[in-house]
Formats: sequence, structure tokens, C-alpha cells
Amino acid sequence: MSMFCYQCQEAAKNTGCTVQGVCGKPPEVAHLQDLLVWLLKGISFWGVNGRKLGVSSPEADLFVAKALFATITNANFDPERFSQLVAEAIQLRDALRAEAQAACEVQHKTPCSADLPEVATWVPKSYAAQTLDFKGQLVGVLADPDLDADIRSLRELLIYGLKGLAAYTDHAYVLEHYNDALLAFLQEALLATTDDTLGAEALVGLVLKAGEMGVEAMRLLDEANTSTYGHPEPTQVNIGVRPGPGILVSGHDLRDLEELLEQTQGTGINIYTHGEMLPANAYPAFKKYDHFVGNYGGSWWHQREEFESFGGAILLTTNCLVPPKDSYTDRLFTTGMVGWPDIPYIPDREAGKQKDFSAVIARAKECDAPEALEEGTIPIGFARNAVMSVADKVIAAVQDGAIKRFVVMAGCDGRHKSRNYYTEIAEQLPADHVILTAGCAKYRYNKLDLGDIGGIPRILDAGQCNDSYSLAYIALQLKEALGLDDINDLPISYDIAWYEQKAIIVLLALLYLGVKHIRLGPTLPAFLSPGVVDVLVKNFDIMPITTVEEDLAAIMVGK
Repeated sequence: MSMFCYQCQEAAKNTGCTVQGVCGKPPEVAHLQDLLVWLLKGISFWGVNGRKLGVSSPEADLFVAKALFATITNANFDPERFSQLVAEAIQLRDALRAEAQAACEVQHKTPCSADLPEVATWVPKSYAAQTLDFKGQLVGVLADPDLDADIRSLRELLIYGLKGLAAYTDHAYVLEHYNDALLAFLQEALLATTDDTLGAEALVGLVLKAGEMGVEAMRLLDEANTSTYGHPEPTQVNIGVRPGPGILVSGHDLRDLEELLEQTQGTGINIYTHGEMLPANAYPAFKKYDHFVGNYGGSWWHQREEFESFGGAILLTTNCLVPPKDSYTDRLFTTGMVGWPDIPYIPDREAGKQKDFSAVIARAKECDAPEALEEGTIPIGFARNAVMSVADKVIAAVQDGAIKRFVVMAGCDGRHKSRNYYTEIAEQLPADHVILTAGCAKYRYNKLDLGDIGGIPRILDAGQCNDSYSLAYIALQLKEALGLDDINDLPISYDIAWYEQKAIIVLLALLYLGVKHIRLGPTLPAFLSPGVVDVLVKNFDIMPITTVEEDLAAIMVGK
């Protein structure tokens, strides 16, 4: 094998990518990502043990989250950037190591450097690409061929959940909302994946703990977004274009969007959202910008065609990036943890300053107006505050039977033709069923005209994938309002689509909250061994999607 990766839904043959990632990730980048994750376990060794000695490094703690974020599917494809992250990881690890060992010697009056694991001490003979590539091949997912399949599966499930947790935590920290317990848990859990004494039961416990921390990370990010930009409001978003040059903003980072909007005021440049940035149109703070036009295009996997037709400058703030066409690489910019070789990168903001988007703005001024893809509007902005403001109306509709069932169809979109399943489910749901959605999965049905029930739209879009917190919050509030003891007694079915690791932490969060009977598709994760699938089925009744007809019939009777 040239590489091995099975962290996303599109893993080749639903077993793993062994030549090149379906996402476009080359073996060199796969090996560097494996090496980086391994080194983060080394930082975690000193982070966890250092805390016991009163030693900590906020810089190293946050670095672990950011570096994990960089390894998420479709985030960063730049080997040079990963080589830099590897070097930074070793530097931070060794600085933390020196402090921890010094503290240990002071407290225990003896040297504290014996029997250290390789992950806590390894340094390359050089930082040449070949050296790092070779080491990366030795520490990847299949590094230990004799490892029990279920243990490997649980470790990888945990790591992929941590990647999603890291992403949401980093989003919150960007908006200066902090919970250092999240960073500490990332390290505790990463270190646990190196502990051969931990069996399946202990690892299942850590997976559910990751779900608990996922709930907290999404709550923190929800607080960060709403306290900074206001609560999302029900909004009809323009999906057409206006005359004049434009900048298309994709990804999830609202602060990047805010700073770009401020820097483009009065320039004659219009700002459009794409993909997971669509929900930004519902935040009150952004509605004051007259040049904030609306949304262009659909979900991430359409970007090669949509970026080409847009014709203006494009800014990728987070995943998902796909290998770009030559036709628009001269108009494409990345920032945050996103990267592609030879694509201009906007550096992170200095303390007290904004990011400098002048290069993006200058390029936009050289471009023509976007080519229209469609016209009209789509409804968004039904996050927890908007829904709970009409909770009495929703509860009354449930109690009198006008709303028979909610169907949570949150998660990710993707390229597989089998994802047409979600469009067909939405089209064929009875008129007394309401869809609750968040994430880019909504692009499979958010432009359908499904009408409303007593003024309540039949598609309630809570926002980005991280806004799945809103869906959980709404469910818990409905449980209390309806006087139910168990969240699974609610008239809610779960038909979740997944693609990458942010969806994994959302799934783990639902499991932690006790949600059962989740349908997951379009395929079960390749990294789940038969034994682990059996555990999930027995304890949570997780099931794969089947046919539209079979699943619709089950949903309609509450199964």
C-alpha cells in the first residue's frame, strides 16, 4: 500500500484508501498527517503528566487542537505546511518535556527520565521530506498489524471524534470563548490510544466521554457565535447574484467573514457565502452590511464547477476544500488550517488585529461579476432560539397531531449517488412530518418546496454542522415540555448523513445524550469493526440506512 486512510465516508470500497485518497490526498500528505497525529500523542504524554506536576503550556494545548483540525478530511493538502506543523509539534513537546522533567526532579529529588515511550522523545535526524515520510509510514493506523481489530477500531473512532471536537473547540477559541477542560481532554484521550492496558470497555467509556465533551464544545461554540453575532433569525436568503465583482466565502469561520465584510465596505465588492457558510446570512450582526448579498451554489463537493462559474475571488476558511481546477487557482485563497500547495495563504491575525484580506480584495477587483446559477430564496435561521420562541405553537401542533413526527436529517453531504436517498426521503415524507437539519446535508433538500404546518416550515434549518447543538437542545426542551422521561419517547426519528470527522463528534454527542435508533448513512464507517458495530447496535440500536421505502415505513411508525 502507498498509504492507508479510512477516516471519511468515501474511503475506497468502504475499506480504506491505499493508493491515493478519494479526497485527493496524496500518500506524502497522508504519511505526514499520520506522523503529526502520532507526535500530538507525544505532546499529550507530557501535557497529561505535566499537569500532575503543576506544569502546563497553553500554547501546546491549543496547538494540539489546531493540528488535529488540520488533519480533518478535505482541510489541508499542503505537505510543506504539514512539515512545519511536525517541526512545531516537536519543539512544543520538547519544551513541555523540559519543564515537566525539571518539576519532577524538584518534587521527587531524583531524575525523571527513565522508560520514556518513543512518542515522547523521538526527533528526526533531519526534517527532509523523505525522513518525515518514512517515519509517517511506520506510525499510521496499521502500524501494529497484531493489534486486536476491535481495539484498533475503538481507538480510531475515538481519534476521529477528537478531530471533530478539536475543530469545534478551535472555532470557539477564535471567538475568545474558552474551556480548557476541552483541551485537556483532547490530550488525555490521545494518550489513552497509546495505552495497551486499556481494553474495549475502557475505550467505549472514553468514546462516550468524547461525546460528552462534544456537547460542551458545541454549547461553547453556540454561545460564542450568538453572543458575538446575535441569535440566528428566520431568514429568506437570496441565491441569485448582483452586478459587480464578488468574493465567495466557504467554510465555517464566522470571524473571518466578519473581518472580510468590514474590510470590503465601500469597495463595490459583494460578498457571497458558499457551502457551510450559508447560515451566516441569518445572524443579525451580518445583516447590517449592504454588500452581503446571499448564498451562491450548494455543498462542498460542487465547488469545482461553482468556483469556476463564480468568476471572482474565493476564500476557504475551513474544510471542505477539494482539489482545485487550474481555471480558478489564481482566484483562490486559503486561511486558518486550510491549505493547498502554491495557493496563496492568508496568515492568522496578530493579537489585537484583524486578518489582512487585502490580497483577496485586490484580486476580486480584477474580476467580473459572478455568473448566475439560480434565482430565488431559501429559508434558514431556525436555530434553538428561533424555534423555542414559538415553542408553544410547536408543542400545540404536536399535541393536536398537526405535526406527527420530526425527522432529524442533519450531517454532511457528499459525492455518492446513494445520497439521493436523502432527497427522496424528504420528498416522500408525509405532510405532517417536519425535517430538522444542520450541516451541509441540507443541500440535498433545502431547495424543495415542502410547505409549512400552521406557519411552521417543514424544513427547519438550524445552521452549520456544529449547530446540531440546537437540534439536541430543542429535543431536550420538547422532552421537558411534553413531560417525557426518556428522550427516545419523543416523536423524533434520526436519519443522519455523515462524511467527515465533525459528523463523528456530533454522532458521539447524540450517543452520550442517550439517543437511540439512529439511522446512519450512506454507509457505516469503514473504521468500525464488526465487533464495534455489534456494540453500537446492542447498546444504541444504530442501524444503516436501507431503501427509501423501507426506512420511510419505519419512520412513519416511529422506528
